Amino acid sequence: MKDILRLLRVKHYIKNILVFVPLAFMGSGITAQKIAHSAAGFLSFCLISSCIYIINDARDIEKDRLHPTKKNRPMASGAVSVRLGVLCAIVCFLVSVGAILLLVLFCSGSVFALGWLVLYFVLNLAYSLALKNIPVIDIIILMSGFLIRILFGAAIADTFVSSWLYLTVMSGAFYFGLGKRRNEILRTEQAGATRRVLMAYSHSFLDKFMYVSLAMANVFYALWAKEYPKRFMILTVPLVVVICMQYSLDVEGESDGDPVEVVLKDKKLLSFCALLCVMLALILYVV
Repeated sequence: MKDILRLLRVKHYIKNILVFVPLAFMGSGITAQKIAHSAAGFLSFCLISSCIYIINDARDIEKDRLHPTKKNRPMASGAVSVRLGVLCAIVCFLVSVGAILLLVLFCSGSVFALGWLVLYFVLNLAYSLALKNIPVIDIIILMSGFLIRILFGAAIADTFVSSWLYLTVMSGAFYFGLGKRRNEILRTEQAGATRRVLMAYSHSFLDKFMYVSLAMANVFYALWAKEYPKRFMILTVPLVVVICMQYSLDVEGESDGDPVEVVLKDKKLLSFCALLCVMLALILYVV
């Protein structure tokens, strides 16, 4: 069972918390029904992302066996057979799409939620099959995963995403994607390149656009906070900058660049993120 959970990459479900972001900023518009729909959407997105992870692992099994850390993945290490992995992927896909389809048909859910879910699957399937070998396109798809989570969450909660928040998430996601590629290059230089696309990137290119994206994300967040109806929202801007500084410090260290690994391994970063969540909760629902 432990190997199955590793195959599903349960710890990566933390990224799917983005599904709740549009709901959280609705304030007084939140209802029990919207919370239930968002919770169902979160679980559905977790399953569809697991499906993609399994497909990617099955396709890259030989390359992963040559990678310093990916060789320990369940299928690459032999802990889970390819046949069992494919079966898990099929079940995840059917349950995920089926749940959202039922929500659309019987619970007045937005059909756009199903559209965003299918788009996420199609884009990431194309990424696994071919597009991850095309420079820049691979980073665009990595970015789109974060953005689609936000748009999916808005559709499932029947709300909207403001322009500034949309730009903030997009810029931040580009930063994450570029940082992931940057540290993959550093690691494979030591162990031998395992992916063709990595040879197309240079350190200077990735560093330059990483920090352009980070600067844009900070500016867009500040503009969003300034225009948000709750006037105290602007007080969260310094903390967001501090979180970005701490994340950058980790990425430029020994991290492999994966956002989930970076966040979960740094207790200081986790503390800053927890403090931000407390501040947002107080501003949105108490002050």
